Amino acid sequence: MKLTCPEDSCQNQTFYKDGHYFRKSDSKYIQRYRCKLCGRRTSSARTSPCFGQNKRTVNHLIEALFCSKVSNRRIAKILNIDKKTVHRKLIFLGLRARIFNQKFLKNYYQDRAQSIQIDDLITKEKTKLKPLSISGAVDPQTRYILSLKVSQIPAFGHLAHLSRQKYGKRRSHHKIALEKMFEDIYQLVHQEAKILSDEHKYYPEFVKRFFPKAEHLQFKSIKSSVAGQGELKKSRRDPLFAINHSFAMLRDNINRLVRRSWCVTQSQEMLQLHLDIYIKFHNSKLV
Repeated sequence: MKLTCPEDSCQNQTFYKDGHYFRKSDSKYIQRYRCKLCGRRTSSARTSPCFGQNKRTVNHLIEALFCSKVSNRRIAKILNIDKKTVHRKLIFLGLRARIFNQKFLKNYYQDRAQSIQIDDLITKEKTKLKPLSISGAVDPQTRYILSLKVSQIPAFGHLAHLSRQKYGKRRSHHKIALEKMFEDIYQLVHQEAKILSDEHKYYPEFVKRFFPKAEHLQFKSIKSSVAGQGELKKSRRDPLFAINHSFAMLRDNINRLVRRSWCVTQSQEMLQLHLDIYIKFHNSKLV
């Protein structure tokens, strides 16, 4: 990022060195500059995305802990920081990870993926009466996660009546999330790729719209095993093993997604940011 004058009315971009100062947060000396036109002082710290943060040294640790099944409160205790700081770091790291993921996947898939697997993972927001769906796409060859999108869905099964009774009719935003997911992977996947999924009724519609030349194979859902908290299957050969295994890893590495746990997401937006951080962490470790 190019250094600019802090004075909004000043359009000057030429500076000269004007001393330095000691930054306590990471024990570094930061170069100061003075604008040649208006005389206002600035520093090289303004070009950093961490500008204004007093706890910048823990960013990397917090990112790793977010992807290691550690809750926000426990991160605050481990690092001896306030839980509000952890919440702000989730927003900051999530937005940064979102930008990183777009650039990383675009650069890696210049030749486009020849095969992908798509599926949905069910979780909840505050209570089982408010379920959420995470629509995901995975490359089975590299095991890279291409996209994860969160959406609210109405309660189903024996909880549907209780949900409508307590919270009213809950709209389904599943199609909106699927459209966003396919928009994400449109530039990453070959038009004649092989797309594997289960027999979900919405998938053929979006595959036909975004990848009309692709070969779409749908497989009947297989009974799940205890391992992987319902994501891994009991059969010897699972045609959707790559995405089911990736979802099982999500369950095991993100505390918000663990079944029968005290930890549960309180916000759909925070869960999406958490998933963006995990995509960056997961894909970076596979390089």
